[in-house]
Amino acid sequence: MRFLNYFLPVLKASPKEAEISSHSLMLRAALIRQQSSGIYSWLPLGKRVLDKLCKLVREEQNRAGAIEILMPTIQPASLWRESGRYDSYGKEMLRIQDRQNRDMLYGPTNEELVTDIVRSYVRSHKDLPLNLYQIQWKFRDEIRPRFGIMRAREFLMKDAYSFDCDSAGARASYNRMFVAYLRVFARIGLVAIPISADSGPIGGDMSHEFIILSQVGESSVVCDQKYFDMRIPSAEIDFSDKKKIASIVCEWTDPYAATEDMHPEALADLSARNRISARGIEVGHLFSFGTKYSNPMCARFIGIDGKNYPFFMGSYGMGLSRLVGAVVESSHDKKGIIWPKAIAPFDVGIINLKPGDVLCDRFADSCYQQLENAGIDCLLDDRNEQSGSKFATMDLIGLPLQIIIGPRNVLKGEIEIKDRKNNQGEVFSLDAMINRVTAKQ
Repeated sequence: MRFLNYFLPVLKASPKEAEISSHSLMLRAALIRQQSSGIYSWLPLGKRVLDKLCKLVREEQNRAGAIEILMPTIQPASLWRESGRYDSYGKEMLRIQDRQNRDMLYGPTNEELVTDIVRSYVRSHKDLPLNLYQIQWKFRDEIRPRFGIMRAREFLMKDAYSFDCDSAGARASYNRMFVAYLRVFARIGLVAIPISADSGPIGGDMSHEFIILSQVGESSVVCDQKYFDMRIPSAEIDFSDKKKIASIVCEWTDPYAATEDMHPEALADLSARNRISARGIEVGHLFSFGTKYSNPMCARFIGIDGKNYPFFMGSYGMGLSRLVGAVVESSHDKKGIIWPKAIAPFDVGIINLKPGDVLCDRFADSCYQQLENAGIDCLLDDRNEQSGSKFATMDLIGLPLQIIIGPRNVLKGEIEIKDRKNNQGEVFSLDAMINRVTAKQ
């Protein structure tokens, strides 16, 4: 993509409404624009990040055996009355009526809707286990939206729902999602700590939330520093191996981790030397709730003995738009964002310091075409702007690699590559640079 043909309205100053670093940087880098309290438009650069994150999440959900569907954002209230949650959910639910005066709602979550789908088609134990997931927008009318997309009213979520014959099967499904979540967070450069959690309005008797440590987190967290040295399961992990998956979950729930309101008495067993006390941002939540929804909604299957049984269910949420904010909050410096390679909006930023110069233009165009042909996403800054402005913009949007093409270097047939993470630069010939960049992908 050439900058002159792109829509990237970056801001020089931090907007007054920005409360934390990620909020400020996402507004300045033109990832998002606030439309009203807690509601944002995603501009082209931000949409590219969301798309890459969604692709990564799909890979891990599919690897774990989940199947993608898409459910509507507007749901009939009748399903929520069946489950008993319509009146108890609270003011966070946006309740509306259509022109026929039928009660509807903008879905804050989808347990009822997916249960209705499964009870309509799944009749036998032979069709289980089943895990359906979607990536869809949600709405919760937060009383106090803040911190940009970190606590927004409208947000993009990956939500998955498992259906099993019994509690043992439900636990195996829960474990698969647990390991899939570990892989997602690791691939985007985050250490996410699993903490036993309150099930809240979702319900259930087993729940973990995944938390990353951050100064702007909503919860106070105490955990064992072991978490920062633990190995993440590889892409070759066999999700059908229930014992192996269960052992990974056991390994990751064995070290101590808790929020300030959960199990404070266990702190005595955690030495001060191994203890980390910080604030944390929730980036994912797992729930196992048995027959909480299948029983009241008469969602049943025929077991191996010919009798009817309610499904054992679980749900697994991951706030994807929120996760983008968490990545920015944990990976930035004074100059701007530092994107992990996996979800960077572009792989490489090419800076032509002197558009109109024959050699600079030739090098820039050759570099751009060769990298694009190699499958590498490039943003070529071909604007007629001052060098300082170009460097500032490229540092702000945080692409992993910068290729700097200036008149002095091109006279010697050379190009500079700068790593955004450490701000270190190296000089290469054009061919050597192409080989170096393609080898890193």
